[in-house]
Amino acid sequence: MSFGGPYNPYPPPPGPQNGGPYPPPPPYVPPQPPPPYGYPPHPSPYGHPPHAPYVPPQPQPPTTLMGSLRSLRDAEWPPLHVLLRAGRARIHGCVWALALFPCTAMMTWPLMAGYVFARSARSQAHRLFPPRGHRRIEDPDVVRVARLRAWTAAVMSVLLLVMYGKPEDFSEAQQQYMMRIAVTPPLLLLSAPVVIAFLFRMASPQTKAQMRPRLRAAGRSALFYVGAVTAVPLLFVAITLAEDNMSTNPNGGFPWVQLALTLPIFWVLFFLVFATGPAVRTGFNSAGVHAALPALLTGVLVWEFALISLAAGGLPPGPPVVQILAVLAGPASVTAVVRWELHRLRTRYGVVLRA
Repeated sequence: MSFGGPYNPYPPPPGPQNGGPYPPPPPYVPPQPPPPYGYPPHPSPYGHPPHAPYVPPQPQPPTTLMGSLRSLRDAEWPPLHVLLRAGRARIHGCVWALALFPCTAMMTWPLMAGYVFARSARSQAHRLFPPRGHRRIEDPDVVRVARLRAWTAAVMSVLLLVMYGKPEDFSEAQQQYMMRIAVTPPLLLLSAPVVIAFLFRMASPQTKAQMRPRLRAAGRSALFYVGAVTAVPLLFVAITLAEDNMSTNPNGGFPWVQLALTLPIFWVLFFLVFATGPAVRTGFNSAGVHAALPALLTGVLVWEFALISLAAGGLPPGPPVVQILAVLAGPASVTAVVRWELHRLRTRYGVVLRA
């Protein structure tokens, strides 16, 4: 009787085969140390080596212009010496020599200095106002509906201007858009404390104790932004006074004073450019005070913007029914989305106003 034929899955029993001697014992294999994390490698039934450890995919450099701009917007800007060292291998030496000529150095050196100022202001602005920190609870369904509502409102506004608008209505719409951009930061600074006071009054003592340190952090960042906005006209006034002093005293060293006052202006302007967008989205970091604060603040601001637009530009073009619908449809739709968001926060995440 024989075992272990080519189609027999059972191994032969221990002992002599067909009356022969016993087979030699298998060679001794010393025990191996356990692999990392205590999981032995899974042996392959086909004789292949065990699977290699999983390596997460590394982010690839962007290959399109929009991808490069998005990466430059989100990632940290490298220092100037790192940027120049990285471009040394990709830029021809003649270009570097051309950049150092006296006739072109008047352009390259200010660009390098501007990059240093912009990088410093951007780092400080994103440290105070994180670009991705505008909501404590990010609901994808709410974000999708709010984005759809915004695009629908934009399309309806364009259609209203195309159907009933006059040439001067287009310029007035552009002026109202620029006015809204300019009015948003001060209006937010005035509205956020009112909404926060409402939430703070309705909160329980335990919730108030949790809100206080976040309120202090939001107040410090708001004061820093207000100080930056106030510093710009003050620096211009200081330059004007220095010019007047220079006209009366020619040896007053005005060029150095002008340079010492002009450089901070550029830094503050760069800071305001990079900080205004995140500050408006985060409500000057007040969004971290309470999970329902962004929704409530959005509902308050949209009605304030509607009243300001009505007072500044009057009714939109079209028949009376279309005018009334154009004025009320936008704030009413935003209010409906806000109520739905508050409902989802209460039912799905346990966020209530009176707690």
